[in-house]
Amino acid sequence: MPGSRTDLVRLRTVLTTFFALDGFVFAGWVVRIPAIKAQTGASASALGLALLGVSAGAVVTMTLTGRLCRRFGSHPVTVVCAVLLSLSIALPPLTHSAWALGAVLCVFGAAYGGINVAFNSAAVDLVAALGRPIMPSFHAAFSLGGMVGAGLGGLVAGSLTPTQHLLCLTVIGLVVTAVAGRALLRQEPPRPPEPTPEDRRAPARSGARTRGLVLTFGLIALCTAYGEGAMADWGALHLEQDLKAAPGVAAVGYSCFALAMTVGRLTGTVLLERLGRTRTLVAGGATAAGGMLLGSLAPSVWAALLGFAVTGLGLANIFPTAVERAGALGGPDGVATASTLGYGGMLLGPPAIGFMADWFSLSTALTSVALLAAVAAAIAVVTRHAARS
Repeated sequence: MPGSRTDLVRLRTVLTTFFALDGFVFAGWVVRIPAIKAQTGASASALGLALLGVSAGAVVTMTLTGRLCRRFGSHPVTVVCAVLLSLSIALPPLTHSAWALGAVLCVFGAAYGGINVAFNSAAVDLVAALGRPIMPSFHAAFSLGGMVGAGLGGLVAGSLTPTQHLLCLTVIGLVVTAVAGRALLRQEPPRPPEPTPEDRRAPARSGARTRGLVLTFGLIALCTAYGEGAMADWGALHLEQDLKAAPGVAAVGYSCFALAMTVGRLTGTVLLERLGRTRTLVAGGATAAGGMLLGSLAPSVWAALLGFAVTGLGLANIFPTAVERAGALGGPDGVATASTLGYGGMLLGPPAIGFMADWFSLSTALTSVALLAAVAAAIAVVTRHAARS
């Protein structure tokens, strides 16, 4: 047996808490980007390069985190990275130049990337033990945490400075980590279920083929993480700068996106069981492409908010499905590879959109999210037979 049912349920609850904390902390940073941009006096392209620090720090540490998970286990690595994440969120508002902001965002990104590999690796093990595609539910917790964090950020935007707000997030993060981390460290990783006779008779994949499939799922993750990063880094600024929304309303934009992703991911297990992975990926990519065209080109705030919500529904289950499949194929290294490629999308996103915004406009730059969502759907169609076999 992979573990008692009670142990598996308890582990699922604790992991869900860490996913929610990650989304909550990240969203707190996201809604403060316009204020910190003004504080540093950065142009759109300079801000894009500074935002590159988050993804750069994440990508650099992800492969290392996969190795650490193999050596020490995903549970201790999750707890350590949660502490680092909580501490580093307080750093961005202490900067007064784009270069300094980029440097501290590298530190924040390293912690953010590390915890994502660690708790996704733990979640992949739990999915295998339970035998159900519950990965979207963990990412739903991330989105719910993001929605709450963005909503709270909008509420306190007028009363707390960015420094005060993000320092509060540090305290909250450390308290949650102390409680949930203690519970996680007491839980042993579940053992995988015994292979069925069908599994034993199935032909084994070659190492090269497995790596190819992991890279394929990583490429799908890249295309969709680009969209998630764009919404996080540029969504509020688009509403505030292009559509003249008030700062509080601009913060609501990411909340709409995060709420839609939460709803989509809460229904993700049922969707995957009924449609299968390929149809879920294709439908999600097509929906996200249409939603982002509306969100980026709409002439009114409310139409843009609707587009953001549709985009969230479309992207909801693509990244978790891709990471889960990569982890099932390659273990923690598979999660690290797919996550690294995924955050490579975020690595490309901030500077690419920043430069395109300077050359054309921010609304035009955001249409690239729709294009890459369509590419993700196309990849899922083209590789569907290889992924099934």
